[in-house]
Amino acid sequence: MATRATLYTIRKNVEDSIGEKVLLRTNRGRKKYYTKEGVVVEAYSSVFIVKVDSGEASERKVAYSYSDILTSTVEVTVCDTEMKIQAS
Repeated sequence: MATRATLYTIRKNVEDSIGEKVLLRTNRGRKKYYTKEGVVVEAYSSVFIVKVDSGEASERKVAYSYSDILTSTVEVTVCDTEMKIQAS
């Protein structure tokens, strides 16, 4: 069972990777996964924001909650160290 400490650990790991390039693998249901690269821009108390380069001259900011990482809806991997941010 997830506790506050588990969510705090996930949040701390995301905060440590602010400004670093990450690889996002998002579960969109029915065996559909989207993979994107981006940079962690900000981390708030319940969400974190990633700036994603989606093509020519267009950038988007996407927000995810820490519970998305906990439930494996989103997998975040830091590109430089190949460290996967996850619970535990």
